[in-house]
Amino acid sequence: MITATKNIVLKGIHGKPIVTDVYFKDDGQAKPIVIFCHGYKGFKDWGAWDVMAKTFAAAGFFFIKFNFSHNGGTVTQPIDFPDLEAFGANNYSIELDDLGKVIDWIHTSETFKGQIETQKLYLIGHSRGGGIVTIKAEEDQRIHKVVTYAGVSDYAKRNPTGDALDAWRNTGVRYVKNGRTQQDMPHDYQFYEDFIANETRLTIKRAVSQLKIPYLIVHGDADTSVLIEEAQDLFWWYPLSQLEVIPNADHVFNTKHPWDKEAPSAALKTVITSTIDFLNS
Repeated sequence: MITATKNIVLKGIHGKPIVTDVYFKDDGQAKPIVIFCHGYKGFKDWGAWDVMAKTFAAAGFFFIKFNFSHNGGTVTQPIDFPDLEAFGANNYSIELDDLGKVIDWIHTSETFKGQIETQKLYLIGHSRGGGIVTIKAEEDQRIHKVVTYAGVSDYAKRNPTGDALDAWRNTGVRYVKNGRTQQDMPHDYQFYEDFIANETRLTIKRAVSQLKIPYLIVHGDADTSVLIEEAQDLFWWYPLSQLEVIPNADHVFNTKHPWDKEAPSAALKTVITSTIDFLNS
């Protein structure tokens, strides 16, 4: 029997809460910890992530997923983006701090003591979250393995340049349309300022090249959001990494939101199986 506790509220350090879910077998056995980070315009309850969490828990892992504090969700509405002001105030540094807070929390949790094995702490990040987990894995020795799903290889190239950057600077905000919700998602100019101020830390190539732990890169060869070349870059930058290419899989491994099936897609099932094999090896 899988125990799922949803919407645990952790106090973030940037004025917004971190809403967190845990999935595990309540068998009193210490289990390896997996922490999953969603991507850009993502959230912990997106699509098939619940199904994925249950699958990892059934395989003997203590699985954690959470909303970044400034992803646009709230405690009462953790799905989608009712808090666009928070979304506009988000940046990579905040997300790294949020992940650090989740790691600190599970390391010191009395609630789940006896259910977790802190000496086996693993990170998984999807898309933009892939960059976050690789940076955190390089700088935090508590992390023992890291996995990216459709992970980005370069934050800098995603910044606007030229006239678009000037317009952002002048207006203080730029908007990106969310195709699913049709919301105009704001990005305050502080996002760019924070990146420039912390560019060395936020350079994914630097972090990946300096990893000293096992690293699995998973990517679909039909991904049009983050191209397969980014996975190949990540693979070349760290000779001890493993690259798993999923044939005919898109950016979300052929799932969608909402996901009303009890099983993952065939592509996501392959992703999960490969990841479990990697983490158990």
